Amino acid sequence: MATAGERTIEEFGEQWTRFVDNDGYYGSLSLFEDLVSPLLRSEDFHGKRVADLGSGTGRIVNMLLRAGAAHVFAVEPSAAVRALRNNVTWAIDRVTVVEDTADRLPAALALDFVVSFGVLHHIPDPAPAMRAAYDALRPGGRMLAWLYGHEGNELYLSFVRPLRAVTRRIPDEWLVRLSRLVQLPLNAYIAACRIAPLPMRTYMSAHLGKLAPEARVLTVYDQLNPTYARYYKEAEARELFMSAGFEQVRLHHRHGYSWSVVGTKVDR
Repeated sequence: MATAGERTIEEFGEQWTRFVDNDGYYGSLSLFEDLVSPLLRSEDFHGKRVADLGSGTGRIVNMLLRAGAAHVFAVEPSAAVRALRNNVTWAIDRVTVVEDTADRLPAALALDFVVSFGVLHHIPDPAPAMRAAYDALRPGGRMLAWLYGHEGNELYLSFVRPLRAVTRRIPDEWLVRLSRLVQLPLNAYIAACRIAPLPMRTYMSAHLGKLAPEARVLTVYDQLNPTYARYYKEAEARELFMSAGFEQVRLHHRHGYSWSVVGTKVDR
């Protein structure tokens, strides 16, 4: 029987085979700036060697390339690698696709950065991936991760967790249709957030409201599909980095619902 981690990889392979486009704000350098700030800036990646853990269709890889990264190691274990390769052909000489899990990232890469956006919270035991990231960095190199947060999501989790217990078991075609239906009241809620101080207002206005309709469908699907998803508390997010050996760990509560975390491999 497949483990939760193996099922999650398979599910995301199916997801990223179905949703392959990264157009508009969803794949923009503007969104990349929002993801990395205030801990880092897009300019920090210019001329750097970077690994992206869990590259999916190459959305973050392309952001890194547009930010001027010299070379990106795109790590993706699922069936999404075909879409990933297709989406980075414009700069394929600056990309190495590593078709494997994050914990098998080669240690001799001497990277400037390792990044992981929206991936670690889907790994039941992320410690091996964190250790591999640490080992692949040069002394002074940094890791940046974006994680689902517990703080600010309490009301949302009381609703989505029992719903996900059902939706992750239904056929993909039905889940896509359900996601399109959910987008209708979601659009109304986004509009309401623009004029009233409703829960998750910042996220709805500053992020979700900027996405194209199909990207919103993907966002709904992404929440309802995975077998495993963890919502990190601040102390847990910090410990995730510190237990892997990272120092100078800093956190940012992004839009009041998630955690951006950066840590440094200190030269000894």
